Amino acid sequence: MEKKPDRKTPGGVSRRDFIKGMGTGALGTAVLPPLLGQTIVTKKGRVPVYEKKTIALTVNGQKVSLEVAANETLLDVLRDRLDLTGAKKVCDRGECGGCTVQLDGVPVYACMTLAIRADGRTVRTIEGLAEGDKLHPVQEAFIEKDGYQCGYCTPGFIMASAAFLEKTPAPSLDEIKQALSGNLCRCGNYAKIYGAVDAAAKKLKGA
Repeated sequence: MEKKPDRKTPGGVSRRDFIKGMGTGALGTAVLPPLLGQTIVTKKGRVPVYEKKTIALTVNGQKVSLEVAANETLLDVLRDRLDLTGAKKVCDRGECGGCTVQLDGVPVYACMTLAIRADGRTVRTIEGLAEGDKLHPVQEAFIEKDGYQCGYCTPGFIMASAAFLEKTPAPSLDEIKQALSGNLCRCGNYAKIYGAVDAAAKKLKGA
């Protein structure tokens, strides 16, 4: 069967390349320039493509407004612009979960989330999990159960675990494993991590 040619956007970039570009950093940098200042037609209507845009978001309870580039990730904004370095840049390709933060309460890979997608939304990082000097129960449990080794993956595991326990207060071991399947521990400390999440669930239940 003859392959149908891919439709082109007004800027001469194929629809397939545009979709791929919005999901990856390197290709996104190559694909975006021809489209800047134009609009892309989606199922929700015409969406403008920005070179830069001023966004307003709430980060750890604080309202923030700043100008971001069209291909700038949420992780880079948090680390380089807001000095919130708890979320780690490890794989930088959405595979390890070291950059996990909560966006409107949902755990996301900050390295794969464009900063403009956070406009008008609420971001919570590991720095905003504790209440003053009192650690969050998940943080306490990770310390008590030795749920960390090198520490690079720990913030991502904690943020994913906290979001998970808010929706599943009494999880089984299988549910814990499934919820954290998007986070990798290169040290292989999974047994203690799962134990820490189980202990945190009991702490939250008794709080």
